[in-house]
Order: sequence, then C-alpha cells, then structure tokens
Amino acid sequence: MAMDSHLIKLGDHVVFKMPSEQTRVYKLEENTTVNLGKFGSFPGAKLLGHPFGLTYTNERGELRVMQPEVVKELEETQATNEYIEDVGDAVQPLTYEEIEALKKSGADAAEIISRQINSHANYELKTEFSKEKYKKRKQAKFSKTFTALPPSLPNLLDHFTAQGPARVQHLRIDTLAQLLTFANIQEGGRYIVVEDCGGLVVGAMLERMGGTGRLLEVHDADSPPAHHVLGMMNLSQEEMSPLRVLNWATAEETHTPIFPPTEVSGKKIKSERERRRIEKRKEAVDQVLDSRRELFEGDWDAMIVASQYEPFSIVERLGKYLGGSANCVLHSPYSSVLADVQYKLRQQGGWLHLQLTEGWLRRYQVLPGRTHPDMNVQGSGGWLLHAIKVYDDPSASSVVHWEVQARKKRKLDAVASDATTPAEGETEEVAMEPAVVGEATEDAGGAAQVEDMLLDPVPEDLNVDGNAALGEALPIQGAEPNGIDPAESRS
Repeated sequence: MAMDSHLIKLGDHVVFKMPSEQTRVYKLEENTTVNLGKFGSFPGAKLLGHPFGLTYTNERGELRVMQPEVVKELEETQATNEYIEDVGDAVQPLTYEEIEALKKSGADAAEIISRQINSHANYELKTEFSKEKYKKRKQAKFSKTFTALPPSLPNLLDHFTAQGPARVQHLRIDTLAQLLTFANIQEGGRYIVVEDCGGLVVGAMLERMGGTGRLLEVHDADSPPAHHVLGMMNLSQEEMSPLRVLNWATAEETHTPIFPPTEVSGKKIKSERERRRIEKRKEAVDQVLDSRRELFEGDWDAMIVASQYEPFSIVERLGKYLGGSANCVLHSPYSSVLADVQYKLRQQGGWLHLQLTEGWLRRYQVLPGRTHPDMNVQGSGGWLLHAIKVYDDPSASSVVHWEVQARKKRKLDAVASDATTPAEGETEEVAMEPAVVGEATEDAGGAAQVEDMLLDPVPEDLNVDGNAALGEALPIQGAEPNGIDPAESRS
C-alpha cells in the first residue's frame, strides 16, 4: 500500500456513511457531485487531500469538519418509563409543517432537536438512557452529517450486505476471515479462486498477497469478469499484478482456444492506433497462454471456492492441479450443499481433514453503562468446508515405521546381551537379523517382545531430521556367525 493511502486522492472510491447507518459509494473524479439525498449534495473535489474517517456537516454545499463526539457516562436516576404514554400529537405538539419551516429558515439540526425536546410533554419523565436514545434517533433524522470512510473490506461488505446478502453469497466479515485463514493466503503464494461475489474474495486475497505470487481466477464469462467490488477497493497496479483470469473453456486441457489474429499479414499498419490495438491483443493472448501453462503445471498452494455453482464439480475439475498438502476451502450459504461434497470427497479419497464449520459472530454496542449485544444482526455468514489435498505414493516411507524398527532393534540388543552368558575365556557372537514390523521376535528364552517394543518411547539418539531421506532404512549392525568377516564371506 502507498504511504499516502490514508488520504483521499483523485480517482479514489469513498464510502459515505450517514447518521441513519445507510451508506453510499462514490468515485471522486474532477467533476463528481456527491448526492446524499436528504443530507444534501456537494462537489467531491472538496474532499481531496483530506484523510479518511473524518465526519463532516453539509451546510448548503459547504463542508465543515466535525469534532469527535465525547461519549459521557450516564448516571442512573429514579426515573422510569412505566407511566409515560406516547399519544402522538398530545406529547409532541411541534408539527411537520413547523419543522419544515424551521429547515427553510436555515435552522440547523441541533436547533430543531432542541425545539422538539422543549416542546415534548413527557421528556423529563424519561430515564437518562431513554433521553440519549431519543436524541440519537432525532439526530439520525435531521442531522446533515456524514463520515467519509475508506473502501475497506468490512465497510464494503456492510454496504453490499445492506443491499442484499445474496450479492456477496451471504458472506460475513468473520466468515471471510476464516476463509482466508484456512487457505493460508500469504505473500508469494500461488492460489486458484472461483467466486461469484463481485470480486470481494479476489480483492481480499490480493490484499494479503501484497503484489507477489500468482492468483488465478476461473470464471464463466468470455471476457474478463466485471468485478464491481474489486474496482472499489482502491488497489494499486502493483497489488493487482498477481491476478490472472481464465474461463472454464480455456481451463480445460483438451480445449484448443481460438484467438483473433495478432499479426497483420499482407498489409501494412495504417495508424498508430491500429498498432497499439494489435499489441494489446497480442499481450492478452500471451497472458492467456501463460496462464493455461501455469494452471496445467499444477502444484498450486490452495484453492478457494465461493460460487453459486455446484462446488463438487469445481473440485473435480481443478482439484487435480493442487500440490500435496494444499488447502481447499469451499463456501456455501447452505450446509446441505457442503455436507454432500464432504461425503463425496471422503468416498473419492485423496483428501484429509475434511471439516464442515459455521462461524458465529455477535456485535456489541460498547458504551459506559450501556454495553449490550446489537438487536439486529445478520443471521449467518454461510458454511465452510476445509480439506487438505494428499497424494498416494507407494514409494514413500513412513516415519513411524522406522521409529518402530529402531525401537525393536534396541530392545533385541538388550535382550540378547542379557540372555547370553558366555563361559570364561570364551566369546560368542550373536547373529542379528533385520526386524520386521508386526513380527514377533523371541529372545533366547523364547518370550515374545513385540508388545513391549511398540510401547517403548522413541530413543533419544534416533535421528528423525526432516531433511533426512525418510526412504532409507536404518542400518542394523550384525556379525556373521563363527566370527567370519562379512566381506570375506561374500567373496
């Protein structure tokens, strides 16, 4: 991110939040007019150079920065709302026409609210908490203030969720965080993504990748997808550079893509515009071919799916390109969809740690003496299925196998040394054969030692370094009978 990313620049998107909790998103161009409905309008250029997060009041198109409101602690009194009767005009005699007249005369929100409080018949009977609620409700109705917020993931997610959770596949901010964590998205990684959230998941992954690695999106359109959410995140060209896109046809190995001609044969290029168009077309074709090559080479680090399409078919198509121990994370608003995928992947094999989870989030209002959960929250952020890709390699050796072999050898050495009592002046060499896992080995007295060997702790001198070749058997020292040297016996 740029060092001045906290400042509003020309071409940036800004999330405007009103006192009523409604939000609007505008891109600030030279001639942009920001229209906030009843909260007024103003030229967007007046916000250029200001930091994100400030609250403004709009007075006839002129913006004034508001000082942060100090939250004060309320004292509990003996007042109660039990005997308050809300009978409309009898309690609040200030009519709609009078309020509109105050607005036209230039009265600000504070004056209108003060008039309403003074004319309210039962205001003094309210508790201190009820008075604060009343003021806050009137400020949301009459105040012409707004806050210029950055287009961060939480702000954009709240904005589109308010318009309809289905637009972002019912994703919630905690579910999105778990999605990225399960997939272990980080700088320099190589990831595959299939999503129908307007670029929300793609933008979240690009933020974590920091302009390095590779992110390949597979989609269902012939042209690059219209990522309306991604375009609002103010990402730089460097941060967008890892992104490549393929449609489902070009992501198929048996498909031969057909491209428009990238070279002009038989005629000369007539204009500079035509030359740039041909160069741009050739660059796009080369990018598609490179993306296909990268996909088919495989060994990708993770795959994320948050799509409206059936997820098992996506895993069947793209899961074979994941590397060993790669993470695969699927999201769906419905548990039954992912439960079916979980069952099929277990039957198919090649996947470990298949876990189906649902996140849980509760927002709280945190104020002195008024801390409590929010009453209206999103019910669910959807379900996640996490799996780890594995490959069956018959030539691979098990670390546990060689640990057991070493324990058995040490046990046999100890038993042989205790059971053998050579006569004075005589030496006897004991022939040792390689032990086999699961095979009973008897000492000179004939007692089986397998069970005790398997329960012994791992010897301290056993070298299980991860950099060692696990496929090499541990050497077992032994001598040929009758004291004959092994080399001589082979000759």
